[in-house]
Amino acid sequence: MHIKSAEFVTSNSDASKCPKERLPEYAFIGRSNVGKSSLINMLTSRKSLAKTSGRPGKTQLINHFIINQNWFLVDLPGYGYARVSKSTKKVFQKFITQYFEQREQLVTAFVLVDIRHKPQPIDQEFMQYLGESGIPFSIIFTKADKLRPKAIENHVEEYKKILLETWEEMPNYFITSSSKDIGKDEVLNYIDSLNNSIVIE
Repeated sequence: MHIKSAEFVTSNSDASKCPKERLPEYAFIGRSNVGKSSLINMLTSRKSLAKTSGRPGKTQLINHFIINQNWFLVDLPGYGYARVSKSTKKVFQKFITQYFEQREQLVTAFVLVDIRHKPQPIDQEFMQYLGESGIPFSIIFTKADKLRPKAIENHVEEYKKILLETWEEMPNYFITSSSKDIGKDEVLNYIDSLNNSIVIE
């Protein structure tokens, strides 16, 4: 897929106020320091479409971007480690949950995981929530440029081992690096294949 246009549409904290267009949506979510904004900018070939920051937890709303005028990329607040109050985190959790449970246009979610770290309970719990809620998702391993190929392979195998303790099969996954454009075509081609196979009435 070639991205010809990528435009910011709206930010809000209420799933019912998300865009009304019946276009397919792909939601990106992960821990607040996982490199989500950088990944979105890499996928769209835009340097500052999503706001990047050295301070985790910058994204605090549901952000919709329309891509090629025919699908939405949705940037969701990160979970865990954000430097915000507990009450604010509860608000995040509430509208994130509302988004996933109410948004009929959602085709699949992408859960971002830092490839450098061992499997984190917070990521596993969130994937478990998606699975129990019947929400399709793929894992996107980020920051692959920080490890040697063998280390990447070992970390993915460790994830497989842990997830297969509770899952029947390993979820679909991608290896990416925003700084090296690794995984860009794979993720976009996957979205393109889904767009070509679905009909949203």
